[in-house]
Amino acid sequence: MRQSLERFAGYVVGFASLFLIWHAASTWWLGSVLFPPPWQVVKKAIELTEEGVLGEQVAVSLMRIFSGFVCGTMIGIPVGLAIGSFTFVRRLLEPYTEFLRFIPATALITVAVIWFGIGETSKIFLITYTTVFIIIINTAAGVAAVAPNKIRAARSLGANRTQIFFFVAFPATVPYILTGMRLAMANSFVTIIAAELVAANNGLGKMIWDSRMYMLVDQIFVALLVLGLLGFTADRLFRWGIYAFAGRFSPVT
Repeated sequence: MRQSLERFAGYVVGFASLFLIWHAASTWWLGSVLFPPPWQVVKKAIELTEEGVLGEQVAVSLMRIFSGFVCGTMIGIPVGLAIGSFTFVRRLLEPYTEFLRFIPATALITVAVIWFGIGETSKIFLITYTTVFIIIINTAAGVAAVAPNKIRAARSLGANRTQIFFFVAFPATVPYILTGMRLAMANSFVTIIAAELVAANNGLGKMIWDSRMYMLVDQIFVALLVLGLLGFTADRLFRWGIYAFAGRFSPVT
């Protein structure tokens, strides 16, 4: 409880400091026109929420992120487990994984639009692409990092390969999988905004683009603030999951 309170107090102090610096910069440095103060952005956020605009754009972007993230996770975890468990699969798939992961999803926006149009499929494809390789690599690394002593101990107790996988290897891999999902979620937020800036009829990225056209700087900051809060919340949930479900196996702090 004490650690939780200290962590919460740290968040409060951190965010309060951020808003103070923000207010000072908008007042004495760039000016409120180019860099609106926090109170102005919050006021605009309330107006957009009451009009239903903000909620609609957030829902659309989150739906795209969630759909692509789930697809990438469902593909990435089994492939990562296979690469980490079987030498033949690793030799077969690792070159493709290492090659494709260095091609950023933002570079494929044009290709995705050509293949799937500007509808939802292109956005989900890009999120899946930016998610899957991070999860594959972290999952495979988790399997490879399983302590050999645990496997030998399970064998000495009569466990077969299936039992070793489900009761030894997979539980030890969970923190790596969650860490990969945590990193992939951050990339998903970056990719969806880039995709919506280029080819979308709605979403937070489209909202930022339209606001730029009409110099609605406070509305741009509303979208940025919402993105930060959503990403921060998602990251905290994954971090909580690492501690709650991975427990003492977790390699991260």
